[in-house]
Amino acid sequence: MTLSVSDLQSFLSTQPDAIVAELASVRGSSPREAGAFMLISAGAIAGTIGGGALEYMVIDRARQVLRNGEHRDDLDIPLGPEIGQCCGGRVDVALRRVTPDLVRALVARLAAEDAARPHVFLFGAGHVGHALARALAPLPAHVHVVDTRPGELTDLPDNVETLAVPMPEAVVRSAPEGSSYVILTHDHALDFLIGAEALQRLDAPYVGMVGSKTKRARFRSWYLDAGYPADRLERLVLPIGGRAFPGGLGDKRPEVIAALAAAEILVHIGGREASVARPVTTQSGAVVGH
Repeated sequence: MTLSVSDLQSFLSTQPDAIVAELASVRGSSPREAGAFMLISAGAIAGTIGGGALEYMVIDRARQVLRNGEHRDDLDIPLGPEIGQCCGGRVDVALRRVTPDLVRALVARLAAEDAARPHVFLFGAGHVGHALARALAPLPAHVHVVDTRPGELTDLPDNVETLAVPMPEAVVRSAPEGSSYVILTHDHALDFLIGAEALQRLDAPYVGMVGSKTKRARFRSWYLDAGYPADRLERLVLPIGGRAFPGGLGDKRPEVIAALAAAEILVHIGGREASVARPVTTQSGAVVGH
């Protein structure tokens, strides 16, 4: 679980005496990256630094720190047979008792991370649109569902933004840089308009459209006849989910399509983010790459 600002504040509102356990540095293989942190109180936890024996050991020591009235500790833990894990790396874990200054620093860091999350726009609030919104909602992205029919924009996760607009293609033009677009409306002509607009966004990690090989051929014909550049067609993923599992599952249930598409979208976003890696400053002051 990746903590949000609201998660942090909610936890501390009921568990004010707590420890922040953070992976200050990572050498070799580890279940989480440097900078990952969790909150530990006498009777509750929030977040994760990777689970398994590592996490149990850290929770144990953090609760000792709380019981003993200590304020900090630093652990150097090998992730090997010594603790029953086989990652093979080594981590430094910083344990810090919660203070107002530490909370302010964490809130600022989480807010900055949230602001940097990529945007994914889903055009169409039908069965696949709803299933994909639910699949993406817990993942590190801002998810938006766009439809011309306000009545369809219901029963979606609380953290998914909904937009009812008469011209969905205009949303593409104003979307933040680095946004991804998934097109699954109830109207092929509308799909084509949105798809053509999305392919003009060369900053988009992912442009996908629900459909078949026949629909792809029709879109290609319409796109070229309309005078759009042919080279951009290679960026269109149609049908969605096919690159996550090239052999195909033969299962067209919305939830299955959504699961494959969500994985596919994350791979494309991750590829773009890897080419523009952002440094992260941990609470210990170390600077690491994502």
